[in-house]
Amino acid sequence: HICKSRPGDYTDVSSKLKDSLKEEFERILDGNSLTGHRRYLNEVYTELYIVENETGGVIQGHEVRQMEAVSSRSAGKDVPIECNNIFKVQADGKRNKKVLTMGIAGVVNKFILDWSEGKDNKDIAFIFPLPFRELNLRKEEKLSLIELLQECLPGSTMVDSLPQGDGKILFVFDGLDECRFHLNFNDSDKLKDVNQEASVGAIITNLIRRDLLPSALVWITSRPAAAYQIPRDHIDQVTEVRGFNDNQKEEYFNKYCGTDVGSTIFTHIRKSRSLYIMCHIPVFCWISATALHSLSQEEDSKTPTTLTGMYIHFLVQQANQVKKKYDGSPQDIILKLAELAFYQLEKGNLIFYKEDLEACGIDVNEGSIYSGLCTQIFKMEKKSSEQMVFSFVHLSVQEALAAIYVFYCHKHYKKNVFIQDLKHKFKWLLRRSSYRLHKSAVERALQSKNGHLDLFLRFLLGLSVKSNERSLEELLPGLRRTSGRVQKTINYIKDKIRLSESSERTFNLFHCLSELEDDSIISEVQNFLNSGDLSMMELSSTQWLALVFVLLMSDETQEMFELRKYRESDDGLRRLLPVVKNTKRALLDCCHITEVSCELLASVLKSHSSYLLELDLSNNNLQDSGVELLSEGLKSSHCKLQILKLDCCHITEVSCGILALVLKSHSSYLIELDLSNNDLQDSGVELLSEGLKSSHCKLQILKLSGCMVTEKGCFSLALALSSNPSHLRELDLSYNHPGESGRGELNERLETANFKLQILTYVSSERIKPGLQKYARKLTLDPNTAHVDLSLSKRNRTVKWTKAVKENPQSPDHPERFDTWCQVLCRESLSGRCYWEVQWSDMGVHIGVTYRGIGRKGGGNECWFGQNDQSWSLDCTKVNYTARHNSAKTIISAEGRCSYKIGVYLDCSAGRLSFYDVSSNNEQQKLAHLHTFNATFTEPLYTGFMVTNATVTLCNLDYPLVCFNPWESRVQNKLNI
Repeated sequence: HICKSRPGDYTDVSSKLKDSLKEEFERILDGNSLTGHRRYLNEVYTELYIVENETGGVIQGHEVRQMEAVSSRSAGKDVPIECNNIFKVQADGKRNKKVLTMGIAGVVNKFILDWSEGKDNKDIAFIFPLPFRELNLRKEEKLSLIELLQECLPGSTMVDSLPQGDGKILFVFDGLDECRFHLNFNDSDKLKDVNQEASVGAIITNLIRRDLLPSALVWITSRPAAAYQIPRDHIDQVTEVRGFNDNQKEEYFNKYCGTDVGSTIFTHIRKSRSLYIMCHIPVFCWISATALHSLSQEEDSKTPTTLTGMYIHFLVQQANQVKKKYDGSPQDIILKLAELAFYQLEKGNLIFYKEDLEACGIDVNEGSIYSGLCTQIFKMEKKSSEQMVFSFVHLSVQEALAAIYVFYCHKHYKKNVFIQDLKHKFKWLLRRSSYRLHKSAVERALQSKNGHLDLFLRFLLGLSVKSNERSLEELLPGLRRTSGRVQKTINYIKDKIRLSESSERTFNLFHCLSELEDDSIISEVQNFLNSGDLSMMELSSTQWLALVFVLLMSDETQEMFELRKYRESDDGLRRLLPVVKNTKRALLDCCHITEVSCELLASVLKSHSSYLLELDLSNNNLQDSGVELLSEGLKSSHCKLQILKLDCCHITEVSCGILALVLKSHSSYLIELDLSNNDLQDSGVELLSEGLKSSHCKLQILKLSGCMVTEKGCFSLALALSSNPSHLRELDLSYNHPGESGRGELNERLETANFKLQILTYVSSERIKPGLQKYARKLTLDPNTAHVDLSLSKRNRTVKWTKAVKENPQSPDHPERFDTWCQVLCRESLSGRCYWEVQWSDMGVHIGVTYRGIGRKGGGNECWFGQNDQSWSLDCTKVNYTARHNSAKTIISAEGRCSYKIGVYLDCSAGRLSFYDVSSNNEQQKLAHLHTFNATFTEPLYTGFMVTNATVTLCNLDYPLVCFNPWESRVQNKLNI
């Protein structure tokens, strides 16, 4: 029975189409059945999620490299949505009509199955799946869209006309990476009629460009490497399938193998970072479960821990199944399939037709037999044109077989398949070796722009490892073993890493070393990391690349990256920039970063593949020029940044004007901006307010603490909030001088119903001084705490070490006195924000900040500043500075910044304690940042000094009249006065 459509009545043909699609898509070849039977899709796959990427970036690269890039991270402004929802009308009334989905192949199957079963997307009358592997068969034909549908539709469905109406038809072009014809989007010929004849490529491009059937929905799927073929301006939404998350991986193994065996397999896979990341790909979960199921009861030493080992075990199991169905040896079948895999991989082909098989000595009938014998390796599809289409079950299986072919040719025929010309073939015969084969493969893989040979290279190198060679003998009996010497190859790869200019391509070489079971470089870096302080270590370029590789593979740094743990400098940031690009939170505060790094950070913010949400650049000397460079990234449509901290970055009102432009940008997602402790003054706040007025501004938290703001600046802020009151909910104006009139202006606005402002902070009425001096505290030394060898003078503002009893008569004993360490505390407790300066001379001084309860009696660490969890210290000498806390230390060179005067800034609520070298230039004070401790301070603090052969003086500063504790001056949901 042929069901034809009648104009205006499409119910019957739609129903017939659904029946045909349900039959085609409800079962998939999962590999669980050793006889090659198919299983129901709903029984096998845990539900996949598509993650929106509104930036629309298209990445060129291998599927596995994309999995390694995203691994366990979920993007910041990306919103997980179920695949069935991508064409539904959104809350804003908009509907995406042209969608490009990148990532795991075959995601459309679930969408089509749910539609055909009537479970979802019922408003769509027709879904026409048009996979590129079938369209390739018609690449030379001229036909109309209606004719194309009649030829390609499953079953006996016939369509003579198409329904009108928005979103009634969905065309699914699956597998763009399998396309073998050119898509020319610049062709000026436009198709308007569904009966007009044209090439298949022209029909597709006209549908995507909306020239033909502009109301139709179009869904293109592709592996990342091929997605660039569709121009971004023809796509409404780019989405990316991220594959299994961590819970879904474990669920799959438990569902597939049973809870006990599945749990054992999953535990083993988690031990290998590379295997665990690969399990984001559902097919790899199946391959792993198949390979490890029979090994789950064997010794751990026999269980594969590398990618190569896993795939060899998988292929050996498939060969064993072939033996049960086939009287002859499966070796001939495996080798013919391996040859096909290699030569098609070189061409970038994932699907094969009659002519491709014949080029490798396989006729179509033989190919059909292979697909029946090797059901879990090689598959055949019979298309509506009665032509056969062949493919491997997954690209990684094709890559593994391709590597086996190259390896076998070398061992059995003494041939290097990468060498084609006679001259080089002759040289090869004279000096053939595994090393030279490996060298040729590495060079060929590095020449690939999109890395399509990267995984193949890992497999090929891994085959030379003894344990894998033994397993390979089961697959290819009689294969001659090598001497097992791969050290020359390892050394060559290390040299390539050292000389590499592209860190992204270099990372695959680290994976290659892992396949060769050499982790020496990684182990070196791990030892450095375990030492706790990389700041003073000299790393080679290779070690730096290894460090980046280790950090990129870490779940911890994908969530948060702290530069100070590794190297506090512009050079350190430059070397570790790929890690910044790969993290959600980049904490670069107090790292001696200058404007030089701002341009690098802007490039990260402009990258479509960056997931950076929070950037903390506080306490760095960026200046206005640095903010200007950074703004180029902040204004990019690809920027996802939500939190920007520029506390104490030596910026002025110039930066406020720059940031105002960022806030006005429709692409800005900033919700928190911290500009505290910069001398912005009223002129800067006025400029910033222009950005706050914009309807595009989404800022929720604005911190202007200690920015020299007076009532004039408050007027500007009040006016801005009146213009755009819908977002800002927290405003910090502490340590400024708003005056009564400034407070009144903001008070008046707070009473307005549509204001979202919940927290408004004012602290201190006399904070109009520049820099950190606005937080100056007058301190005096406490004689009752001073060690007997210390002499106090100048109204207890100076302490001198003296051991002569006649110069320092015996002080009376006191329970607060230090009796062993030559230390002294100040009388005044410290809370809120405080700043003081210390002048020292002679041998040096330890400047400490401590809780009152630090030990006083005895010579243990519990009494020594910086050697316990109660205190923090900076040891000052002419050669270097040493920051200490709880016995951990960081050494800072004093070269070029030893002025014998130290500034100390404490922000208790922020948990920050910073030390600066203070120098004067043309009567202007200059602060050079030395070190910052970050901690949670739970009680008032006291400063103190350890003095040996030195003199220390608390400097006189211009002290404010009033000092308030912000912990006691913060009111929620009400104005704080």
